[in-house]
Amino acid sequence: MITLAYDGTNFAGFQSQPKQRTVQDVLEKAVNKMSTAKEFVHVFGSGRTDAGVHAYGQIVHFDLENDIPEQGIVNGLNSMLPLDMQVVAAKIVPKEFHARFTAHGKRYLYRVSRGRFVDPFKRFYTGHYKYPLNIELIKEAMPDVIGTHDYSSFVASGSQTKSHVRTIYDATVMEDKENDEVIFEFYGNGFLYNQVRIMVAALLEIGNGKRPVHDFLRLYEVKDRNECRATAPASGLYLKKVYYNVENNK
Repeated sequence: MITLAYDGTNFAGFQSQPKQRTVQDVLEKAVNKMSTAKEFVHVFGSGRTDAGVHAYGQIVHFDLENDIPEQGIVNGLNSMLPLDMQVVAAKIVPKEFHARFTAHGKRYLYRVSRGRFVDPFKRFYTGHYKYPLNIELIKEAMPDVIGTHDYSSFVASGSQTKSHVRTIYDATVMEDKENDEVIFEFYGNGFLYNQVRIMVAALLEIGNGKRPVHDFLRLYEVKDRNECRATAPASGLYLKKVYYNVENNK
C-alpha cells in the first residue's frame, strides 16, 4: 500500500471517469509502467474523494509481481507522477489488506478562510465565509456532532449507501487568527457523500446565528436533507488520515 498526497484542484475526483483527469487514472498509468505483469494493474483507494478535494494521506493498494523494496516504490512512482501528486510512503502489507474494506476510520480536515474577499492564493485550498462568526457558538455545538447518529440530513443526493448511520469519534474546531482561518477536524468510522462539507456549512450557520446552537440534535431526528441545504466548497476539504489495524501513517 502507499500513502498518497495530492492537490485535488485539477482532478475530477479520485475515481476513474471517461475523458476526465482523475487520481486513479494518473496513478494507474505510473503503476503499470513500473509493473512487469502482463495484466493491467488496478489501484484501490480508501475512498472516492470528489473533484477539488485534496488529500494528505489517501491510502491506495495494488498488487505488484516485481520484488521492489518500499523506498524503491516511493522513488519510482514519484519520478513518474505529476507535480500535484506525491507518494509519501509505501508499505508491504498482507494480501488480505484492502485499502477500502479494511479501513476502520478516517480523519478529515476542513479549512475556512474568513477574509471579506476571496484570497487569490487560497481560493483552491480553503472554503470562504465572509459573514460574522461567533466561534464560541460553534465550539458549544461541536459535542453534538460526536457519537453514533443517523446523518440523513447531512448526505447529498446521489448517495448509494443504504444506511446513513455513522459514528464520529472526535470533532474539533480551532481559530487560526494568524492566517484568518477556521479549521475543523472530524474523525469517524466512515462518512457519507458530502457529509463533512454539509456539516461544516451547518456549523458555520450556527456560528453566524442562522441556526440554534444545538440544531444538530433536531436535524438527526428529522432526517431531511431539505433542512440542511448548504454545502461547503470542495476546495477546503482534505482527507488527512485513514486508520487501519496495521500501522500506516506515523
